[in-house]
This record gives sequence, structure tokens and C-alpha cells, in this order.
Amino acid sequence: MSLTGIKIYVDVFYEPLGLALESEGFAVHAGNVTRDRFDFERMRMRTMAMYGYKYIPFTWDELSKKPEACRRTMYALLGRFSATPDTENNPLSVYERELLRYALRLHRSIRLSDVCSCLQLGSEASRRVLRNLVEKKLIQRLGTGKQRHHEYILGENVRDTLF
Repeated sequence: MSLTGIKIYVDVFYEPLGLALESEGFAVHAGNVTRDRFDFERMRMRTMAMYGYKYIPFTWDELSKKPEACRRTMYALLGRFSATPDTENNPLSVYERELLRYALRLHRSIRLSDVCSCLQLGSEASRRVLRNLVEKKLIQRLGTGKQRHHEYILGENVRDTLF
């Protein structure tokens, strides 16, 4: 949704990495474009950037005539944006990074059983990972309990930390 309330659509949205993929035809996006349409397209790209999404356009000609080049580009983008940063600049353990990636894919709150299953750890080790992520403000406890917490949600800065 743009700042003016207009719904904005993309052809493919890969949520874990915030990639907005577009297949653009020449006539629609370049050949017969009015000034208003041109302005709208630029506003659309700015809005995606404002939300932190990466706008990745391909032309229909590229997709049909050079599919291997498009595929290589996608592999390079996926590798670049999903690569693990060096540990000097990223104080997350392997377990913490893996759990955050898993939670991004789940699209729901996470529970201790999810952590145990994902990391193949026991309850106590899984609780330690959860506590560390809460301390780093990468996940938040769901609910108002003071002693026991059964569900956690991702913090707002998780994508920035991982990618």
C-alpha cells in the first residue's frame, strides 16, 4: 500500500528476502507510457524501497529469449541476500540465525516445540537460544506472563540483522 492509499502489486514477492520481482513488457512499461503512468511507476518503486523491498525487474524478452541469464541473476541475488554475514559483524550464533530464518518461513508465532524441532535440540538448550534472541531484541514474548512464555514473534529488525 502506498502512502496515498493506492494498492501496489508485483508479479512475485519473495517475503523472506523482501524481493519484489516484476516481468515487464515493452509496450506496457516503456512503449506506450503516459506521463501519469510513468509517475505512478516511479512512485511504486519508491514505495517498495521505503518498505525495504528490493525491486528486481525483468523484461518479457529477457525471460523468453535469455532464461538462463535470468536464472543466473536470481541465483546470484538469492545467494547475496541470503548469505550469512561474517561473525565479527554479526554476533548471532548458528542456532540463532537458523531459528530466525525458520521463523521467517513459518509466518506465525514460534513455540518451544518449533525451536526444538528446527534446531534438533532439547528443551533447555532451545530455551537458551530463545532467551538470547529476546535479550538481543530479535524476538519478543507474546502475551503478558512474567514467568512462563509459550510463544514468540519476530522483532522488527530481524531482516536487517539477517540480510
